[in-house]
Amino acid sequence: MPELSYQLYSSRNFPPLATTLSLLKEIGYAQVEGYGGLYDAPSGLASMLVQAGLKMPSGHFGLAELENNSNDLVEAARQLEVQAVYCPFLDAADRPDNKPGWLEFGARLQKISEPYRAAGLQFGWHNHDFEFQPTEDGTIPMEAILEGGPDLSWEADIAWIVRGGADPVDWIKRFGNRISAVHVKDIAEPGECADEDGWADVGYGTMDWPAIFSALQSTPCQLYVVEHDNPNDGERFARRSYEKISEMLK
Repeated sequence: MPELSYQLYSSRNFPPLATTLSLLKEIGYAQVEGYGGLYDAPSGLASMLVQAGLKMPSGHFGLAELENNSNDLVEAARQLEVQAVYCPFLDAADRPDNKPGWLEFGARLQKISEPYRAAGLQFGWHNHDFEFQPTEDGTIPMEAILEGGPDLSWEADIAWIVRGGADPVDWIKRFGNRISAVHVKDIAEPGECADEDGWADVGYGTMDWPAIFSALQSTPCQLYVVEHDNPNDGERFARRSYEKISEMLK
């Protein structure tokens, strides 16, 4: 069975962090994925993880920090025992509108990745929906990113692929060898969960998980990161999703 992790961004609105970590351990999670400001004091975060009995094998780090602060981030990853570093987003104003621009962005990520890969870390891109929406010249940005950055791995956010208008099973079949982790997230039925931005607890929405999990079996991916962008009840989401995923993966 793949290893289940939990993206701590899902619980950002339900502090304190120590309580969240304890809850996740009690539910059954053994791992979490970090993001953003959590790394301000990596040694303190590392102590919290040890106290909770959790590991942090992967983390999201902002583009500017990755590009301009590699020494500190490599050290933070070392303290936290992070093994995979993912760049999670590109602001709308900075997104290219043609194939040369997206190829250049992939090459930029490739260059940024060098000190991290030299330190023994995996380095990859985490998608949202815009990477699957064609530019005016017909380019699919995700294809160009992977082409421009041939050594980049990919943390595939499955539900964002769907929201981008693409078929996740097709993308897994085509680029599965690049997938090192996935975000396991669900989309609510139309008109439901409006106060949660239309996301659902995993297994309670519209995603075809049997087909998706089956396709992932032929990839090297062994890290499944549970996520919800805006749950109105963090404990409910974490608990129900863990139980449903564990059941589906038996």
